[in-house]
Amino acid sequence: MVYFHRLLTEEQKRHFETEGFLIVKGLFTEEQLEEIDKTFEDISHQVLPGHFEPDLRQESTDPLKRYPRVMHPHRFNETAKRYMLHKPVLDVLSDLYGEEPLAAQSMFYYKPPGARGQALHQDNFYLKVEPGNCIAAWTAIDQADEENGGLLVVPKTSTYEIVCPDESDSKESFTTHYVKPPKDQKAVPVVMDRGDVLFFNGNLIHGSYRNKTKDRFRRSFICHYANSSATHIATHYRPLFRADGTPVELESNPDGGPCGVEYESPYFH
Repeated sequence: MVYFHRLLTEEQKRHFETEGFLIVKGLFTEEQLEEIDKTFEDISHQVLPGHFEPDLRQESTDPLKRYPRVMHPHRFNETAKRYMLHKPVLDVLSDLYGEEPLAAQSMFYYKPPGARGQALHQDNFYLKVEPGNCIAAWTAIDQADEENGGLLVVPKTSTYEIVCPDESDSKESFTTHYVKPPKDQKAVPVVMDRGDVLFFNGNLIHGSYRNKTKDRFRRSFICHYANSSATHIATHYRPLFRADGTPVELESNPDGGPCGVEYESPYFH
């Protein structure tokens, strides 16, 4: 099926193709953002095995024990699924892919004050979308900047191959994998306002800062998508969903991949 949304300008599409990422504003109304606020505030007081397992006693010195990320909320919450399939986001993805996007994953990060960041990595190392690539839609629920743990991207690395990761610094990153940027390429901050959506290619090297503030969360709603012409994806991202909520089963990409089974990822990244 051919898509002709033309939601994006040629300049925006060119930026995504050359730099590997694009910020689009205005894809969520304030009313919609408030619904997302309430949904995940309610979830934050629950324990949902396999999806969200906080330590509600708040005795830990690690703020991520109280506020870990929520994994695949679309599998248990209809509001999360509806916003994973948010039409304005899917329209942008249709422009970027030139074909129908399929939703593969949803996540919500609370990123409380003091929380560690996430070391530089590449998303398609985990999703293993083939042929084609995954694209992330990263929605800022709070303003995101260098102080409260905003994103870092390494421009133009979307054309680089998937790299076998090194081990990250556990004092700064809550994840264990680290991908070193190519020589002469540096990570740059992405400053975003509430409601901005950052789209980026699955090979783009990216990560995030530690939240250095004492009183600001850096909440974000993050979804990953595959192109409809893809035939394979990693097992844990199945089933995928069309815009109308219909499930789609791609073939399962085996664990291991080019980096070997010692790099078998946890259930989600």
